[in-house]
Amino acid sequence: MAGLMSRASMVIKAKFSKLLDRAEDPGETLDYSYEKQLELLQNVKRGIADVVTAKKRLQLQETQLQDSMVKLDGQARQAVGAGREDLARQALERKSGVQQQLQGLDGQVAQLEDQQEKLVASEKQLSAKIEAFRSQKEVIKAQYSAAEAQVRIGEAATGIGEQMADTGLAIQRAQDKTEQMQARAGAMDELIASGTLEDFTTPGQTQLDRELAQVASQSQVEQELAQMKSELGSGSGGDAAALPSGDAAEAPKEAGQ
Repeated sequence: MAGLMSRASMVIKAKFSKLLDRAEDPGETLDYSYEKQLELLQNVKRGIADVVTAKKRLQLQETQLQDSMVKLDGQARQAVGAGREDLARQALERKSGVQQQLQGLDGQVAQLEDQQEKLVASEKQLSAKIEAFRSQKEVIKAQYSAAEAQVRIGEAATGIGEQMADTGLAIQRAQDKTEQMQARAGAMDELIASGTLEDFTTPGQTQLDRELAQVASQSQVEQELAQMKSELGSGSGGDAAALPSGDAAEAPKEAGQ
């Protein structure tokens, strides 16, 4: 049972793959891949923008903390001048805490700057690859279009294309029908000539009438031929009697001499 299911799954995958191969347009596939790469590039650019935004926010916090340190340092000095050592100590303690925060922010800003540099480098590399892919994509699409046109021309010239094959079948059917009609017309003529079928296009005549007319025509031809032979025969005899022979014609000539 497992083997049967495996074979059925393989057959289904093979047929599905064949259908996909027929439906797949290389140009559309390449354009879709190019669009996906552009989306990836946009995501990288958005990532760079997010990193820069976060770095600017930290740098703004650093500026605020530095201002706070300057203020606390001034307050501590003012408290010492006023003889309030307790207040001066509080101001310096706050200044120390702010300084620690500032050091932590410096580390975070450095990390963001490093990340920004890496993202910018990746964005440049990706942009170059996408541009190269775009150029290659257009070349491949042009080559595919040219090859497809060449195949269609070849199919049209040899008649193996779908449309040309349909045209060829239509021509063949027309020729077959024409030959069949010609054969039928010949058969009708033969049947009419043999008397099997009546020719209703000649009104008032039956097959018997046509045969009698043919016999009369042949009889008339024979009579005319016999008359011609008789006339030619009698004419030849008269001419022979009227004309003297060669010896007889020479004798008067010698006598005259």
